Amino acid sequence: MFYDKAKIYVKGGDGGNGCVAMRREKYVPEGGPWGGDGGRGGNVIFVGDEGLNTLADFKYKRHYKAERGQHGMGKGMHGRSGEDLRIRVPVGTIVRDAETGELIADITRHGQEVVVAKGGRGGRGNMRFATARNKAPTIAEKGEPAEERWLNLELKLIADVGLVGYPNAGKSTIISRVSAAKPKIADYPFTTLIPNLGVVRAAEGESFVMADIPGLIEGAHQGIGLGHEFLRHVERTRLLVHVLDAAGTEGRDPLEDFYVINRELREYNEQLAERRMIIAANKMDLPGAEENFKRLQDQLGDQFEIFPVSAVTGEGLEKMVYRVAELLHDIPKDAYAPVEDIKIKYEPEPRFTLKKEDGIFIIEGKEIERHLAMTDLNNDQAVERLSMIMKKMGIYDALEEAGVKEGDTVRIGNFEFEYVY
Repeated sequence: MFYDKAKIYVKGGDGGNGCVAMRREKYVPEGGPWGGDGGRGGNVIFVGDEGLNTLADFKYKRHYKAERGQHGMGKGMHGRSGEDLRIRVPVGTIVRDAETGELIADITRHGQEVVVAKGGRGGRGNMRFATARNKAPTIAEKGEPAEERWLNLELKLIADVGLVGYPNAGKSTIISRVSAAKPKIADYPFTTLIPNLGVVRAAEGESFVMADIPGLIEGAHQGIGLGHEFLRHVERTRLLVHVLDAAGTEGRDPLEDFYVINRELREYNEQLAERRMIIAANKMDLPGAEENFKRLQDQLGDQFEIFPVSAVTGEGLEKMVYRVAELLHDIPKDAYAPVEDIKIKYEPEPRFTLKKEDGIFIIEGKEIERHLAMTDLNNDQAVERLSMIMKKMGIYDALEEAGVKEGDTVRIGNFEFEYVY
């Protein structure tokens, strides 16, 4: 089935713990520390794949976790790094943070890789903490927790040409005649409920991708009909072919249809109004089509190229296809690919923040929370080192300025401590 939206959870691999070990060998007195570092956790990586055109896989599996790093070992052996988890996604996938709405990636190329959840670094073994004053340290770091988040995925199909128009104008029949696509075709509105992609061969060694966008109606930009569900797929196309029912078989005026659909495209995205467009006056084999074609020529002929075609008989389709191929030569392939600029802003965060709620002093900040998570609180030397880090960060001074007293509760992350002088 076709899905163009999904929400998934991703988590990198946690770093492996560092090891506490001492060298104990015959004829090697006071061998010293010999504990190795933990391995790095794996990243979760999205990889663009032009062979995919749906997010259906993410409807059945929503949780993805990379491998954690191996723990460090004795004899100075470091742990193995965790394997990266590579997840294939369709080209045209937009990735946003589900909580903040921040744009993380716009995957527009085959093979493009984006890290969406970083793995944690491995903890250092006790070999790393040996100093001239402390030649036999018994402390080691725990592995760093990995990044984890919920992501919203949105697919905007990337095609060279998009067929737009009212329901039942003949878009599905056209794409079935000029490509190998086999969309559902029937004589009632909204037969097409999903976008269909087809590869059109215009000449020897020359081809382009055409998308049959489900029928739009008045008010589509507000979500009426299929509305927003499929208007997004128009944004990625380089050229639009506006398919009109020249015979007016639904009792509508093809000229009025043209203005209504173009207005909906403009209301949805101003840039679509400037997109290169040609008109396919379809159903020319039916009565009344010739008269309406002349009206279209009189009103729109000086602005748009209009091709009289019949999707049923195939009349005029070859000429239109060759003209589309010519026009695509002048339009860059990445002209409308990026959804928006991804700007990396460096905004330095405070090392920590301090607030008091219900008599509890709460300290928050990525740096101190990472130090806490990587500290073995059952190890006296490790706790002493954490205390020294907090002092150098200025946390104790901030607590005293905030009026902390002996016996008060201090919370960092999920841990609570009793403050003592």
